[in-house]
Amino acid sequence: MRVRGRQSACCFTGHRPGKLPWGYEESNPRCADLKRRLCDAVEAAYAEGYCHFLCGMAQGCDLYACECVLELKARHPEVTVEAAIPCPTQADAWPEEERTRYRRLLERCDYETMVSAAYSPSCMQRRDRYMVDHASLLIAMFDGSSGGTRYTMEYAMRQGLDVVDLPIMEETQ
Repeated sequence: MRVRGRQSACCFTGHRPGKLPWGYEESNPRCADLKRRLCDAVEAAYAEGYCHFLCGMAQGCDLYACECVLELKARHPEVTVEAAIPCPTQADAWPEEERTRYRRLLERCDYETMVSAAYSPSCMQRRDRYMVDHASLLIAMFDGSSGGTRYTMEYAMRQGLDVVDLPIMEETQ
């Protein structure tokens, strides 16, 4: 039985490559450390009863989250993954390798929710609010800066979600 209730749902927020210290260099040890901590947090959420995961599908941390959840789903088929897509053109301007990655991940998701029918300046924020409004846990990969990730964390806290903060490390520890 697949249940998508808010109480058993977890969503994610985090930075895109332009704000990450390693950019697109995912072989960087800091990126590997973040991905390890993210997968540990996803495992912990599952152990606490979270079985539906909403991923915003942006480059960077959102795609890392989707990959971690799909790894979990391979071991626990009752896990469901929902791609919360801000608009149909989300990935159109991305580098080809990233568009291929995006499409490959979308194919493996259980659900796709298109939040806006067309791009608008507010569609990313609408996507973020949709995810928070349909979850009770937020896993955030955050460096403390202003922007969409901070907005999503603050909105989640105002809505009463539990927030797991995975800080973006400038240096490996």
